[in-house]
Amino acid sequence: MIWIGIDPGLRSGAIAAIDHNGLLIDALDIPVLQDRIDVRALKAMILAMTIPGDDYAICLEQVWAMPKQGAASTGRFMRAFGAIGAVAELCSERVFYVAPQVWKKAMSVTADKNESLAAARIAFPQAKLLLKKDHGKAEALLIAEYARR
Repeated sequence: MIWIGIDPGLRSGAIAAIDHNGLLIDALDIPVLQDRIDVRALKAMILAMTIPGDDYAICLEQVWAMPKQGAASTGRFMRAFGAIGAVAELCSERVFYVAPQVWKKAMSVTADKNESLAAARIAFPQAKLLLKKDHGKAEALLIAEYARR
């Protein structure tokens, strides 16, 4: 079984996959074309992370509009979330959504991105999480691990 975690976002979104033993398969930034999700490239990423004939599930962080965020930013973010969710639903019959508060509590991290980076670096030392901007990959890995458990 392969577990895919997705931290949605237009600029900082990421996707990661681990196997049934919790070993890293890959962690990548979600592909973007200008101001939209590159849905074809995202689909190709999901399929490349899986093995034909092997079961896999996708766990997507459920997000909502953020307070005090402008209408245009909210619109772009929610459009990106919808595109990511649609690709996930088309790629797998096993897609589930998890609130950030739920998976973060289960993985013993808070909203602080540095905590997610530190936890993912410990759990997945082979992952390339060298920069602060890699927090999306770190959270995608933690979401995949949450789903695996």
